[in-house]
Amino acid sequence: MLTLHKAAAALPKPSRSRMCEFLRSFGFDPGKLFLHKLILGIETSSIHSQTEVHLKTGGIVPPVAQQLHRENIQRIVKEALSTSKISPSELSAIATTVKPGLALSLGVGLSFSLRLVDQLKIPFIPIHHMEAHALTIRLLNKVEFPFLVLLISGGHCLLALVRGVSDFLLLGKSLDIAPGDMLDKVARRLSLIKHPECSTMSGGKAIEHLAKQGNKLHFDIKPPMQRAKNCDFSFTGLQHVTDRIITQKEKEEGIQKGQILSSAAHIAAAVQHTTACHIAKRTHRAILFCKQRDLLPQSNAVLVASGGHLDPHVTTTTQCTLLCPPPRLCTDNGIMIAWNGIERLRAGVGVLYNTEGIRYEPKCPLGVDISEEVGEAAIKVPRLKMEI
Repeated sequence: MLTLHKAAAALPKPSRSRMCEFLRSFGFDPGKLFLHKLILGIETSSIHSQTEVHLKTGGIVPPVAQQLHRENIQRIVKEALSTSKISPSELSAIATTVKPGLALSLGVGLSFSLRLVDQLKIPFIPIHHMEAHALTIRLLNKVEFPFLVLLISGGHCLLALVRGVSDFLLLGKSLDIAPGDMLDKVARRLSLIKHPECSTMSGGKAIEHLAKQGNKLHFDIKPPMQRAKNCDFSFTGLQHVTDRIITQKEKEEGIQKGQILSSAAHIAAAVQHTTACHIAKRTHRAILFCKQRDLLPQSNAVLVASGGHLDPHVTTTTQCTLLCPPPRLCTDNGIMIAWNGIERLRAGVGVLYNTEGIRYEPKCPLGVDISEEVGEAAIKVPRLKMEI
């Protein structure tokens, strides 16, 4: 289901003085500007409230997601405004995800938003979904530019240097599927929806839950792309290797496809560990590259990990500060879109007063891609002892 929030809805209800103090910490003057600037954030992505439907369909089906958005968007907007005690006439702008994502779902959010801004005669702020994820940390922490961000969200996995509100250098990305997609497929292949402890969980959550009961070293699964000295990711090969292991164990245990293996927990633990090692090594190399090129400070640099677990040894070894947004702000949500709108409004970047010709973009890279330059640097990464 769609989520829509003004940015302040992310926080507990503070006193007026504490809210003013919070806004000033980001350089806002609440008396002059931002107490009178309210932004509605609209994010049309499949999140928690659609999980039950998507579990039944075996994953996100675009037409199903589109229909769920269509059926709920107007009601949720009214509820969000009513809960916040905000009249539509009080809105200063509307910020909406327009790229990247499922075309059918993006279209629902954009069409609704354009009708609303036309009706209210207010500016429209188009938002890049991954930019919003990257900047969410600045809602709750005073993080200055530049900082490094690892984004593991839905269908994405990337490393980027954030130099400003709309200034990104892309260091590496997944060359095939995202880790979440891979874990979902492994969970389906293991039939974890039939497991009594995992029946109501998404694939990734089921793997994480079961992995706690298994031995991560029971199966020897090598991390992908060990010879490639870049910051790109790949997870399709890991999925295929795991599928072969499952097929072999089914033969050994004499069970049919669709039944629960006795070694399912060991497989979950091994896959999760290998995924974590792959992500940690790529992230470690990104930090070393940025410091080598003076793109990050040599000490007290900030690494933001959004949407996934990162082994703490990566940041302790490189003298970085690791910051992670709370899980509720790592899933796709309207709060991050509203906050991105505030950041752009404050910077005067990408605020549209004329929406003619605005289109959604199902595929859109984040920032300037320098991943080839990272690969050419061929930085060797020292071996780390992993906790995960």
